[in-house]
Amino acid sequence: MTPIDEILDNFSLLDDWDDRYRYIIELGRGLPPLPEADHVEANKVQGCASQVWLTTQVEPNGAAGPVLRFQGDSDAHIVRGLIAILFALYANRSARDILSVDATAVFERLGLREHLTPQRSNGLKSMVARIRRDAEAALATVE
Repeated sequence: MTPIDEILDNFSLLDDWDDRYRYIIELGRGLPPLPEADHVEANKVQGCASQVWLTTQVEPNGAAGPVLRFQGDSDAHIVRGLIAILFALYANRSARDILSVDATAVFERLGLREHLTPQRSNGLKSMVARIRRDAEAALATVE
């Protein structure tokens, strides 16, 4: 998985939004495949125009609290890329760290807010909200 700092650096090198969209799609192609058995209604992210599936694995991590690992998929190439960016931002972090991340600030640095359709922006917010809910639920089990 490409680290978020590398994604931010690469975005700054791409002047043209067509190139940036291609890069986002390329990031999505790098996602590991989501098993077909996980393409179920229970894993769908509500509020996305495209179909988006997200699974969360919670691993206890002692005093640091639970760590969350994600897998995801979408039927839209650009959305798969957005999932990859989210995973770069959130994957393998503790639930507390996830809740402290300001995803909106990262998306603003990437310029995504101005260059995504309103439906895709809403879908991105829905994915962030789902990840945050999963982190809150993981914390609730240990507190």
